[in-house]
Amino acid sequence: MGLGRRLMTVPAVETLVTGAIAAYVRFVWATTRWEIRGLEHPEPYWRESRPLIGAFWHGRLLMMPKIWRGRTKVHMLISQSRDGQMIARAVAHLGIDTIRGSTRRGDRDKGGGAAVRSIMKAVRAGESICITPDGPKGPRMRASAGVVAVARLTGAPVFPASWSTSRAIRMRSWDRFHLPLPFGRGVFVIAPPITVPRDADEAEQERLRGEIEAALIRATDEADRACGQPTVSPAEARVARA
Repeated sequence: MGLGRRLMTVPAVETLVTGAIAAYVRFVWATTRWEIRGLEHPEPYWRESRPLIGAFWHGRLLMMPKIWRGRTKVHMLISQSRDGQMIARAVAHLGIDTIRGSTRRGDRDKGGGAAVRSIMKAVRAGESICITPDGPKGPRMRASAGVVAVARLTGAPVFPASWSTSRAIRMRSWDRFHLPLPFGRGVFVIAPPITVPRDADEAEQERLRGEIEAALIRATDEADRACGQPTVSPAEARVARA
């Protein structure tokens, strides 16, 4: 383990770093001229306190808490990895609750069972869920079946969403993480909802998984083009993950 990772195991250091991340998100939000496209899609759900599922790529995670917070009580599904713990603590500073675990089949040892129970409890209470379908480790911009499973179990619609900014650093990480810089222009894109019937068979679930993936790719491309950024190519497609 490198020095940086060892330092991050010190609670005081982790608190300082995650607080700084949250402060940076607030600063970028306040100093960027934002346009939100497709706000009319989730607004009826927010207005009537109906639960929904917000889906966005891992590489566009940083600013997403700002679009959801204050609209409805929301829980972000975060992996139980060390990086997941960092993200959970950072979004907590932004007023977002988290559910730790995985929704993939066979991931009971990664908190899958507890995560599903927490998701169901939240949705029954009229609260919403946010998911990164390609997280925590990819492949980039390829949706796992987990988002479909959550939508089918809860009955809540999936709203694919993305964003971009005119001033940014595009990281060379697996997810091509988009780090926004202040004092630019930003665009959020929220696509129409996609509902997964509770009785959907495997073929229908796979079709809807592909539909969610395609909607997320389109939303990300639209946001990047609107901000003058190069678009990001998804990783090579492979068999859908369970």
